[in-house]
Amino acid sequence: MLREAAGRYVALDGRMWRTLVTLLFRPGFLTREYFAGRRRRYIRPARLFLVLSIALFALLRFAGEPAIVVDRDLTQADLDEIARDAEEAKSKTGFSIGPDLRWRLNVDAGSWLDPLRRRIEQFNQLSRTGRREQIYAGMLRYGPYAAFVLLPLFALLLKLLYLGRGRRHPLRPRRYAAHLVFGAHSHAFIFLTAMLFVFVTSEPLRSALVLWAIAYVLWSMKIVYGGRWPGVIARALAALLVYVVFFAAVVVGLVAAAVLLG
Repeated sequence: MLREAAGRYVALDGRMWRTLVTLLFRPGFLTREYFAGRRRRYIRPARLFLVLSIALFALLRFAGEPAIVVDRDLTQADLDEIARDAEEAKSKTGFSIGPDLRWRLNVDAGSWLDPLRRRIEQFNQLSRTGRREQIYAGMLRYGPYAAFVLLPLFALLLKLLYLGRGRRHPLRPRRYAAHLVFGAHSHAFIFLTAMLFVFVTSEPLRSALVLWAIAYVLWSMKIVYGGRWPGVIARALAALLVYVVFFAAVVVGLVAAAVLLG
């Protein structure tokens, strides 16, 4: 359903291409235009976020082999460790993931976790390559939904970082909905940059994209929220640290969904 909606928006709305160019090269401009009520020329933030998030994960799915999980031959030491862990797991209740990507959930018979244990056993019956591919495919399948979880968390984080009466910056966004708009545009830019990163093979150009992404985020915060550069950088670093925690939790959730839901 999400893919159909994204395809319809791209096919029927020619504003998409104008919006993409503006998004890529003019930090904070789309957000300020939206706040000023000049919205007809550009794609709405939620629609832009939706289309680019789905496009990114679709591109990653077709871009090539899984690159998230390192695939290497297991050494004899690895095999011995796996055997020891398997024996220890039989004697105690708990959960673990081995270097062979096998999940282990040891619970008492008749436990309410039995359906979960059976699903893990089905996953473990796959080959190591099959387990790796299922995790990767599942993360891409559920990735757009995870992005929708991160967006409101990011907006809440911005609201907390910019608490205050706003006397010095009367035009600074205060409402949670305004932070959502900025968050949608920021995430959309990251999605677009990530897609370009996949297409570009030149290392200098990839490095330039990374540097532009860093400068873009800081510049857009400066344009939308105002303030001195030290304050902008300090808030950006604080947001990054907390967001990394959110992102790590979402990645764990994606891996669990890939294994348990297939």
